[in-house]
Amino acid sequence: MTEQKGSYDIFSKIRRDMGPLGRWADVAEGYFVFPKLEGEIGPRMKFQGKEVIVWSVNNYLGLANHPEVRKVDAEAAAKWGLAYPMGSRLMSGATELHDRLEQALADFVNKPAAALVNFGYQGMVSAIDALLSRRDVVIYDSESHACIVDGVRLHQGRRFAFEHNNIDALERHLQNAQKIVEKTGGGILVITEGVFGMRGDQGDLRGIVELKKKYDFRLLVDDAHGFGTLGERGAGAGEAQGVQAQVDIYFSTFAKSMASIGAFFAGDADVMKYLKYNMRSQVFAKSLPMPIVEGNLKRLEMLRTQPGHKERLWQNVRMLQGGLREVGFDLGATNSCVTPVYLQGTIPEAMALVRDLRENHQIFCSIVVYPVVPKGMMILRLIPTAVHTQADIETTIKAFVAVKDKLAAGVYKQYAAAHQS
Repeated sequence: MTEQKGSYDIFSKIRRDMGPLGRWADVAEGYFVFPKLEGEIGPRMKFQGKEVIVWSVNNYLGLANHPEVRKVDAEAAAKWGLAYPMGSRLMSGATELHDRLEQALADFVNKPAAALVNFGYQGMVSAIDALLSRRDVVIYDSESHACIVDGVRLHQGRRFAFEHNNIDALERHLQNAQKIVEKTGGGILVITEGVFGMRGDQGDLRGIVELKKKYDFRLLVDDAHGFGTLGERGAGAGEAQGVQAQVDIYFSTFAKSMASIGAFFAGDADVMKYLKYNMRSQVFAKSLPMPIVEGNLKRLEMLRTQPGHKERLWQNVRMLQGGLREVGFDLGATNSCVTPVYLQGTIPEAMALVRDLRENHQIFCSIVVYPVVPKGMMILRLIPTAVHTQADIETTIKAFVAVKDKLAAGVYKQYAAAHQS
């Protein structure tokens, strides 16, 4: 590209500033970010040629390589291929199996109807965009997932973020929102999560629903981590807290408990119909391939009829979280399967600690640093599954004790300094 005199090359800002995570790309890529786990999905996989215990795959119920799932996936791929149906669902990609999956999902989460979407992230962004007009007000939890934040950014009306799980703060925003919509003639949408993916704490759905007695608003809940893991039947955080009927739009993804691709919304039939006709990410995107649809029907059947997967998951959750707390680790307020281990340290220290875990203890877990969490903090985030073993858990706890002692002794600070000089 020839640069013209006086022109501005948009790439110049990229080359000056790769962003808070991108600035570490040269030293982190392929190891700390964009790592390549190899082998069949499970509690033990290979990383750079070595077997590691894996705590960073959202395979909650262990269905990714379950023989029944693999059989249906393979048979469906052989029967349909990966292309059918072609085109968007609105135009030429509709099938009876898509309809059947939607109704089965709606029945499972106790809603009249459901709407499939190809991916959770794009689906949530598109649904928020479709639901809101500039006359409306949206209020969302300040620690909402990026898909919610990015959807809200598209809103051309007023928007407010309330302090995480703070019902008093939400009520103050509702009072302001009520005054605004009285003038604009719009409505109010409140968005929160069933389970917050970093902290692991459940959204206070009971507290939010209680406010419906005083204010007129609709509630959208992103329950990606709660679906399949919480509630008596595994129908999510709304079921667990006894307020599913008051959740106006329920959302979850297949990428976690169902170990698959796709997502769905569930709610009143007319609202679901509106979303199917107005979510641009679906109107203009190819329909979910038939093997994915048929495979998801099988996974949902297993969620309904095989509760042992969830029971084994929670046995492992209690063993892991109880064991870590017993030896002095801070897990915050998690009351879900998500297991965050809070530590103090710089990004270079965090990188040294994780390298030690992977190279010397064969433990692979995700690390969360600034800008996701405040500077000086790190989170080692573990996702227990139904297929982890007691030996996996005991080995991991011992390894965490060892690296915590080294962190406190300044070993990783010395390592980071030596490798930066």
